[in-house]
Amino acid sequence: MTLKRRMRIVDDVKGVLTASIRVAFASSDMQHVNQHFGSAKSLVVYNVNPEETQLFEVAEFNYSSHDENEDKLTEKLELLEECVAVYSQAVGSSATQKLLASGIQPVKVHDDAEILVLLKYLQEEMMQGPSTWLAQAISRQRDPEMSRFEGMDAEGWDE
Repeated sequence: MTLKRRMRIVDDVKGVLTASIRVAFASSDMQHVNQHFGSAKSLVVYNVNPEETQLFEVAEFNYSSHDENEDKLTEKLELLEECVAVYSQAVGSSATQKLLASGIQPVKVHDDAEILVLLKYLQEEMMQGPSTWLAQAISRQRDPEMSRFEGMDAEGWDE
């Protein structure tokens, strides 16, 4: 497997959303989650915060007959480096272990789940109080120094 095409979306006016997380979807049509993670021919990546979403990147992979013995996950894991989650129809156990070791939560969804609906659900979860994995992902995205000071403030520290 080789990376066939990679397109990053750059919006000069908005730039990257502030205080956002990045999530990916295994999708062949950029509208539905319709692929298994390991054999996904394309990944769609979004920046998400509670108020808005922004398409960040689309990557397509090229499979050839000699790829059967190669590690198909290496390029995908590199592409997902800044993502906190990847949504797919299924994920194998080896891929699950590698994703979790990289700090990426695999999320299995039903066949042809709509990406826009999943993004809206994720935004609602961010506003109402995130689940455990999402809360941990958000805290990993924050500045560690700021988290330290907020922790001290919560403990009642004073100058």
